[in-house]
Amino acid sequence: MISEFVREQKRYTQKDLCRILQCSEERTVLLIRKLKEFGVLKAVKASEIQRDMSDLMDEDIEVADVEVGENEYLYVFTFVGVIVVSGRVLKCYPKYLLNADKPKNELRQVLKVLEKYNTKEQIVRMFNDSSESRAFNLLAVLLFLLQDYYENGVYSNTEDIIESNGSGEILWDKTINETFTLLSNNRPYYIDLQTKKRVTDDYDYFKRLHESILTKASEELKDAELLDLFEITEVNLTDEVLDDFGEEEYILYRIEKELNTQFNTRKQLLLKTIYAYIARSGSLYDTDCLSLFGTNSFNLVWEGICADIMDNQLNVRLGALQLPIPLKPEYDRKQKLIELIEKPLWSVTGKTAADTLIPDLVSITGNQFIIFDAKYYNAQLVPGDAPKGQPGIESVTKQYLYQLAYQKFITDHGFSMVKNCFLMPTENKEIENRGEVSMEILSSLGLQNIKVRFLPAEMVYEYYLSGRKMCIGLLNL
Repeated sequence: MISEFVREQKRYTQKDLCRILQCSEERTVLLIRKLKEFGVLKAVKASEIQRDMSDLMDEDIEVADVEVGENEYLYVFTFVGVIVVSGRVLKCYPKYLLNADKPKNELRQVLKVLEKYNTKEQIVRMFNDSSESRAFNLLAVLLFLLQDYYENGVYSNTEDIIESNGSGEILWDKTINETFTLLSNNRPYYIDLQTKKRVTDDYDYFKRLHESILTKASEELKDAELLDLFEITEVNLTDEVLDDFGEEEYILYRIEKELNTQFNTRKQLLLKTIYAYIARSGSLYDTDCLSLFGTNSFNLVWEGICADIMDNQLNVRLGALQLPIPLKPEYDRKQKLIELIEKPLWSVTGKTAADTLIPDLVSITGNQFIIFDAKYYNAQLVPGDAPKGQPGIESVTKQYLYQLAYQKFITDHGFSMVKNCFLMPTENKEIENRGEVSMEILSSLGLQNIKVRFLPAEMVYEYYLSGRKMCIGLLNL
């Protein structure tokens, strides 16, 4: 199976994609159309400006159809994760990895982060939604089956057997009524005890079916060079294949009957996943296959991770915050920190709007009140050069406004230091101090300028995956 790396947000020509996908221009155009349909590939006008850009703006996206041999457009992957399309595996790594063509270790770590980030959903994404169709997400199903196996083992059914003088629970009623009794000094003695033992049925139909599917799933992911990427050990449990279990309709009928008798949540989810796998009966090699594992919105993942490791306190109740001086009586102890931000009042209605300013995260440490904004940008900040790829004016002004929104609370509770900071990812190994961004019109009001720190993504992910908090002192704010 063809397996290649591509970088998120990099501009590719049609010829580049022909080389990556290893197929003709005609076939490449069909695959481009499919990838565009599912929102993981966008087209932009071909220009020198676009070739140098590291981010994609909505206004740059073109909606024109794709033609063979055209050079009018460049193509941009807007996805981080793994795409399988028509027997081709595209391993999409994040845009900040600028100096690596095949960052296998980095992408492996990113996939772990995505798995942890998505565990709160507790669902199997069996389908990829697009504007026109719903495609079966075979890759997600294969990954779920193998990960479930390593967590819970093979599907099993047990049965109770009755033994004479076994090691299980003694069945006294059965022993008294059905065995020979000896009497001595008017006391009964039982030579044979009837016991109950619960055993696993190794020849259970669904256990064998599960083993067969796991073995096939492992083979497919191995051929796609994905076992190592997802850090999954190869499984080889049986030589049986699906045809050994009967026709497809018969297998599905048996699964339906089993579902009606099982009330264990894990077993129900597993049976439903196996049912979908068999009913769709596809392969990663199929020409109409398009499977995804990852996200179109890695910026939200970056925000969520930074909020986690920086100990975000926006949703903490005021009464639970560790403030420099005790909470003043005019504040509601049950109110959350995020709820202190004022909402716009429309005078004619006499009501406030629902929406207001929402910071990414706020950390309170000692007498410091720190407002962070996690920015998923490839900012180029070089001394003497004009900034490129940096957060826009709206991001800068909002960061100032966040401080203004909390100014009264900060003053009332004795914070001696207020800091504002952008957090951006980098492939480098050290935290980088990239100065600050300022606007005189706002800093003249006594507001703090916004610090800029590049965080090593690898380090951030290690904190997140291990559940540890990062020491804010490392940022040297």
